[in-house]
Amino acid sequence: MRETITISIPEEIKKQLDKITAQEGKTRSGIIRESLRDYLFIRQFRSLRKRMMEKSPCVYTDQDIFNRVS
Repeated sequence: MRETITISIPEEIKKQLDKITAQEGKTRSGIIRESLRDYLFIRQFRSLRKRMMEKSPCVYTDQDIFNRVS
């Protein structure tokens, strides 16, 4: 199920977004969805890294986390 959300962004960001839509042939919504998906993944990854570092001080880098969870 999809839901519509209304957001406001500064004009400069809108211009950059429109430039990318033209270059990549994607819609604004598509790029924003992809960006939000990436942001949420990164947030989840950082949370995982933080929890792992609390339990194991020898975990320092993103690669250390990838190695542990892979």
